[in-house]
Amino acid sequence: MKTYKRILVCVTQQKTCERLIRKAAELRGDGQSELFVIHVAKSNWKFLDNIKEGEALEYLFEISKSVGANLSVLKSDDIVKTILEFVKNNEIDCIIMGESPSDRKENNFYKELKASLDNVDILVIPSI
Repeated sequence: MKTYKRILVCVTQQKTCERLIRKAAELRGDGQSELFVIHVAKSNWKFLDNIKEGEALEYLFEISKSVGANLSVLKSDDIVKTILEFVKNNEIDCIIMGESPSDRKENNFYKELKASLDNVDILVIPSI
């Protein structure tokens, strides 16, 4: 299995994203890799006003902490650009993300990231 120095997990405000964080911890292996967890919210999203979404982010924060990662919540109207900047600033070499909802045949988010990142592996973890 390939080893990574810095792994970024992209999460949404859903508790099911725990599986992505756990996968990153599994990839970490001997614990030498740094783990980062990020959630990018659009500027007009009021996720903290939504109790369910706020609870989910708090839950993911606790899971992140339990595997030695920090959860960053950033606000931006350009999610891909924000993630690309985070990847560059933190020298990320692996991104873990979830599969797109089944009603979408293509994952445009994945395609945009992949087109902009030459030396970063992107692992898409299927839904349970």
